Amino acid sequence: MTPSLTLAVTAGVLVAAGVYLLTERSLTRILMGVLVMSNGVNLLFLVAMGPAGNPAIIGAFDGATMSDPLPQAMVLTAIVITMAVSAFVITMAYRSFQLNGNDEVSDDIEDARIRALAERDDVSDSYEDATFSDTGEDVVSE
Repeated sequence: MTPSLTLAVTAGVLVAAGVYLLTERSLTRILMGVLVMSNGVNLLFLVAMGPAGNPAIIGAFDGATMSDPLPQAMVLTAIVITMAVSAFVITMAYRSFQLNGNDEVSDDIEDARIRALAERDDVSDSYEDATFSDTGEDVVSE
């Protein structure tokens, strides 16, 4: 397989679509984003592997004509990791559906509190505005 621009562009489109789907609030779309992005990265590994060659068996073939086994091993590892992440996301989606009746990720209470503070532009009582200098003396403004 010779590297081609078509395969590289296809890998880029798959990764971009996967990243877009990861930004959604539905866990089903997040799962689809993980799967699509994983396929794009695997395709990118195969494109970067270079042309196909002889099996990587030492002594059986000339070293110059052997294919590099490292990208193949990385793709197999990526497939296993994708399967584990997919199982985890499916489990979270199922549990969310059991508890809430949908698989959407809701805002955390702490996130809502921080957003409210940001909208009011308040700072906490423990905030200390200090200016640090290279001389070792810290200036605290009140």
